[in-house]
Amino acid sequence: MATAPNDSKLQAHTYRRFKDGDHEWGSMHDKIFVQDTSHKCPTYIHKTPPCQGSCPSGEDIRGWLQIVRGIEKPPVGMSMQEYAFRRSTNANPFPSMMGRVCPAPCQDGCNRNDVDDFVGINSIEQYIGDSAIAGGFKFEAPEEMSGKKVAIIGGGPAGMAAAYQLRRMGHASTVFEQHPELGGMMRYGIPGYRVPRDKLAAEMQRIVDMGSIEIRCNTKIGTDVTVEQLEADYDAILWTVGCWNGRGLFVDKWAETPNCVSAVDFLEAFNKGTMKYTAPRVVCVGGGDTSIDVVSVSRRIGTLANYSENPEDSATSKLVHGDVADKVPATVTLTTLFPLEQMTAAEHEVQDALKEGVTILTEVMPKEIVFGADGRAIGLKVVECVMKGNMPEAKEGGKETIIEADLIVSAIGQFGKLDGLDDFNNGRNQINADSLYRVPGKAKHFAAGDIIRPHLLTTAIGQASIASETINQFLRSEELKKRPKVDKHHFDLMEKLHEAGLDPKSFEETKAEDLRGTSSADFAVHNYDDRSKNVIVPSSDLFLGHFAAVVRNKRTEDVPTAEEVLGHFAERMNPLAEADAVKEAGRCMSCGMCFECDNCVIYCPQDAVYRVPKKQATLGRYVATDYSRCIGCHICADVCPTGYIEMGLGE
Repeated sequence: MATAPNDSKLQAHTYRRFKDGDHEWGSMHDKIFVQDTSHKCPTYIHKTPPCQGSCPSGEDIRGWLQIVRGIEKPPVGMSMQEYAFRRSTNANPFPSMMGRVCPAPCQDGCNRNDVDDFVGINSIEQYIGDSAIAGGFKFEAPEEMSGKKVAIIGGGPAGMAAAYQLRRMGHASTVFEQHPELGGMMRYGIPGYRVPRDKLAAEMQRIVDMGSIEIRCNTKIGTDVTVEQLEADYDAILWTVGCWNGRGLFVDKWAETPNCVSAVDFLEAFNKGTMKYTAPRVVCVGGGDTSIDVVSVSRRIGTLANYSENPEDSATSKLVHGDVADKVPATVTLTTLFPLEQMTAAEHEVQDALKEGVTILTEVMPKEIVFGADGRAIGLKVVECVMKGNMPEAKEGGKETIIEADLIVSAIGQFGKLDGLDDFNNGRNQINADSLYRVPGKAKHFAAGDIIRPHLLTTAIGQASIASETINQFLRSEELKKRPKVDKHHFDLMEKLHEAGLDPKSFEETKAEDLRGTSSADFAVHNYDDRSKNVIVPSSDLFLGHFAAVVRNKRTEDVPTAEEVLGHFAERMNPLAEADAVKEAGRCMSCGMCFECDNCVIYCPQDAVYRVPKKQATLGRYVATDYSRCIGCHICADVCPTGYIEMGLGE
């Protein structure tokens, strides 16, 4: 469904690189461009786009958008969908899941925000992931194995991403998971209407199907298996145990009040299927995506007209519910320290919760629990607050409100359960790790994901990828490499040339006596420089005037009203149709990489810039420059929409 771009951005869409009065260069250094004797000529510089720079998984987002839109062509015999899937999953093996639930920091970073509206990156990722499941695409894995085996503790997004990456490197692994099924927080922390269980199972199984990945569920390290056994049986150990303890509210008697529970326990009980209804009045304190899940679940499962049990028993899985037909809506309130527009939850999730009938009280902080005669909570007193740095303070004379409650849920943070693993506990119920994800002072031990620092699912996946590279170097007794400044999964022109059968020849094979003027030699890539590991291209380096305002193709959402929400468990996020996914990918501005617009060829007054012959061309090698014709006028760099051309040759 196409939606109109921001009106104010449309009205302001008159971008000009040079303004009235800009007829003189600002410095003597710049005046060299005015002359026809400039020593500067264009070079083609591959840089990282800010979408990828903002992606904690480090996905080559621009790359798979180029594939979906049809600019980068797949190898012979491979479909666009499969090629996009293979490029996407170099970094993230869960495109169907992350396309649905990732809060998409890539979209916040998208340079298109300075034109009209960001590219709907996660909607296209969902299309890629769903197409891969429908097409039955499998992961490729090398037949030759290293003979090494890694123990991975935790079968969530970090653990399974690590199993996937290590298998691609030729290493076997055993995944130890404490729950009955794989998925971690994707399965036990996020409701099924956001993460469809059939697609989650398909993406997990696709990793297991690579072979040499053993799964041991219902197994807890420190209880069922000792650390000493792991150290004896495995060549390396990766801790990806997640954070399964919820942080309580900072009010008196929280821990000893029975009907005060954590969001982690509440959502785990719902997602295991043991909690099918909740208390008549639920109050959740938070403001992030987890708190939205708590209140949305509470509205969906409702309560009973004759409710008589202790709600904490079902919310902590002590009580298992049977199916109940006659439910009534629950009254659900969410409190947050921040204004509505500053909540950390995704904006559309907040709006969905309001539509579903959740009451949201903003800019208030918990002050105290209100108790009944039996010592149970009957309400939560909150007071208006302001933020001082990262801490809330009650407003002087601020209004106090008592919210009646049968169940109070805290969704203000998480920490690990490290029972029986005291040697790994850093004192904050987390595990320390260095920049290469090694556990300090523990040979063979590595860690990734929330147990290092609770954050996004995509962060855990990105950490697992880097940890897997470190483990690979460790297992092969290689020197551990310094990580690049922009530590992402980058487009590799040499791989693309190899895929197209255009590998450069060896230097010795093409060496001539006179090596001046090597542009025609084939031992290197002519006038190209890969700076993607060091530079993220800002919108100021782009020619934004090239891009017309184009409406975004949005996914539709199945969000029930307050009257419809009870018992509504249909998937919330509907996928884009193929035509809409292709159109939305076409809005990508290809920041930092040529997307074959021909501006430089058309506007060059000397015909110095030319298209590379088709038989020698591929993505990233579409144009080149004849330096015998170039006069250094820099017009090509000015009209390059993507910031791919810089005037630098000769410096």
